[in-house]
This record gives sequence, C-alpha cells and structure tokens, in this order.
Amino acid sequence: MNAALAPAAEALRFAGYAALFGTPDGAGDTIWPGAFKRSLAQLQDPLPLYWQHSAAQRIGWIESMAEDARGLRIVGRMDNPHSRAASELKKRTLDGLSFGYRARHYRRDGAGRHLHDVELFEISLVTHPLQHGARVHLIG
Repeated sequence: MNAALAPAAEALRFAGYAALFGTPDGAGDTIWPGAFKRSLAQLQDPLPLYWQHSAAQRIGWIESMAEDARGLRIVGRMDNPHSRAASELKKRTLDGLSFGYRARHYRRDGAGRHLHDVELFEISLVTHPLQHGARVHLIG
C-alpha cells in the first residue's frame, strides 16, 4: 500500500491551537475572540494542512476546528504517518502551528493590528510559529 494514501485509520492525528486570543504575535498582530466565527461558519470543505505554509506540500487535512476561550483549537490528520513531517512531530522536534488568512476587519494602533474578522485559507505545521504558544499539544 502506498503510505501517502494511507486510510484515515492509519493517519496520524493531532490536536493543538493554531491561534491564541489576546496574545500579540511576532509581527504585532493580536487575534480577538470571534475573529474566526464567520470563516468557520462559511467553510464547506476541510482546510488543508500544509508543511511550512507551502501549498505545494499538503500533508493532511484539518478534521475539526473551533474557537474556545483560549483560541482556535484544531484537530488535524496527517495523510502519511511515515513522512518526515510526521516523524518530526512525533519526536517533538517540530510542533508549531500557524494559519494562512486574509484580514477582513482589523484595527491598527501603535502596537500592531487587532484582528476581529479573518478569512482562513489553511493551517500549517511550522518550525517557528509567529505566535509562540501556537503549538500541537496532543498526538494520537
């Protein structure tokens, strides 16, 4: 069987936070509760999971995501549990999460942007997330 086409039962699943509310990221952007509400309501298909924000390197899909009191919590599935990305995640040498988006509504001040409505395009596993606490916290 081709490992890249592994059934969902063989895929590597994980959970974590792709964004944390009220915490400025390395670029000065702060995500606020409700910023993902419209995007989540409008999603009809699962978001892709990319490696380091590269659309040429889709490594899985986001199975579920929701805002909670802390931020945007996601559950993802990596298609190939034997890939380099899966190996690094299992060894915890890489556990950063990030998201690709377009800001629909924000307010700017001297500290940066305050994001109140964003359109999500993708979630990525990354080496260095702009928001330091955006991490995988459970691998199953």
